[in-house]
Parts: sequence; structure tokens; C-alpha cells
Amino acid sequence: MTRDLSRMTIAVTGGARGIGEATAARLLAAGARVTIGDSDAAHGAATAARLGVQFHPLDVTDADSWRAFVAAAGPIDVLVNNAGIMPLGDVLKEPDEVTRRVFEVNTFGVIWGTKAVAPGMVERGRGHIVNVASAVGRVAAAGGATYSASKHAVVGFTEATRQELAGAGIDVSMVLPAIVRTELSAGVPDTRGVPPVTPEQVAEVIVATIRTPVAEAWVPRWTQPMAKMTMALPRRMQERMARAFGADKALAEVDAAARAAYEARVRPKQS
Repeated sequence: MTRDLSRMTIAVTGGARGIGEATAARLLAAGARVTIGDSDAAHGAATAARLGVQFHPLDVTDADSWRAFVAAAGPIDVLVNNAGIMPLGDVLKEPDEVTRRVFEVNTFGVIWGTKAVAPGMVERGRGHIVNVASAVGRVAAAGGATYSASKHAVVGFTEATRQELAGAGIDVSMVLPAIVRTELSAGVPDTRGVPPVTPEQVAEVIVATIRTPVAEAWVPRWTQPMAKMTMALPRRMQERMARAFGADKALAEVDAAARAAYEARVRPKQS
């Protein structure tokens, strides 16, 4: 069954830019009532005004902020947990504040969002939660150990909540993009054989997943069976394939200068 998006109120976190902005635009074009949330209030309000959607400030790391967002947005039919950050570097040199921040945004943001929005869905007997994870949530990458771990946690949380909420009429899905050409991936080299995708391509898969729910969708779509087959191989073969595609160094050998502005924005400010 294909769902009619014009009957839905859909909330998108991290909606001020990148994948979130592209998803909001595509959902609006499909007739949905769209609300975006973002911790960058000025940028979020400007994006909402430009697109013609609703905006409410949202700090996904704060359970109280989530409750305020839900109260302002009203009943939410679909929640797209998209907000995420990706500071990179050697884990042994990573400040503790950065480690904590990655999990607060990428993992706890998804958990708090689910706990804030799902109860209303349970009361109404319907709903859908779409968690934007990452390909490294299945296949970890050196140079992004904490980021990989946070996305592995999102994958596990998604699979568990899918089982818990199925009986209440709620679908839970995850979308796993590879490298996406947004500010988040600035300075990250391309991997051989897997070209980077645009935010619009990820948005297209998110919207398709809302229309016809599936448990897991990769972007590009053709990478899903390839990744599943690779994960079934012996460890040594997996490592050889990673080297062949350059995936073993994709997050470890980045252009630091190209990433400087993004890293400065998402890393906790030093006191």
C-alpha cells in the first residue's frame, strides 16, 4: 500500500540545511504538512520561511526541548530523525567533550525523539518513525570511530523499537546513506566505485520509505545488497574489499582545511 502524504503531518529534525532541508522540500511538494526543527534557530527559521513550512526550535539532545517541540507541532504522523554531526579524527586524540557530543546528537537525539513522539502515535494507533543512520552504522570506518559507534547504536535502537512498536501500528525504518555531498562530508574523499550522493537523492529515498515503509533503505539503493554480501564474507576478505574501494581510509585521510569550518561549528566550544 502506498500512503497519501497529503494526509500527514511530518516532522524533520536537522531541517535547517542539508538532508533535512531537502527532505522537507520534497515532502512539501508531495502535499505533506511539514514542520522542521533545528538547534540553529536563525537558520532554521530562514529555511522554513523560504520553503513555506513550519519551524520550531529544537535541541535534540534535550528531552525537555523535545517535549516543547511536540507541543508546538501538534500530532505528528511521521518523525524523521535526521539531525546528526560528524567530527572526525583519531579516537585517541578526540576530546572527551567531542565524544560525548556525538552521542548526544546522533544517538540520544534519536532516542529522546522517539520517546517524545511515539506515545502520541501509540494513542492514535498509527505512525511512522524514520531514523537517518549511515552506511558506517553497518560498516565501521577508521577516522570516525565515535561517529561509527553512534550510528551503530542508531541501527540497533531502530531494529529493537521496530519490534516493540509493531503491535501498536507504528512503523520504524532506517535510511543509511553513503557519502552525501553536504557540509558534514566536506573534505572526505570519494570511495572508488561508490560515487557520493546529493541531499536530494537521500530525500527521495526517505520520502519513498514514508510512502511505502521498509525496515532498511540504503542510498544509493544498489549498495545495500553489496554491503550485506560483503558483511557475510570472512573478515580478511572484508578488509581486502575495503582497501580495494578505498573505504578503509575514507574518513581517516580527509582534507582538514576543507573541513575546518564545519568542524568548528559542530565541536563543543572550549571554555
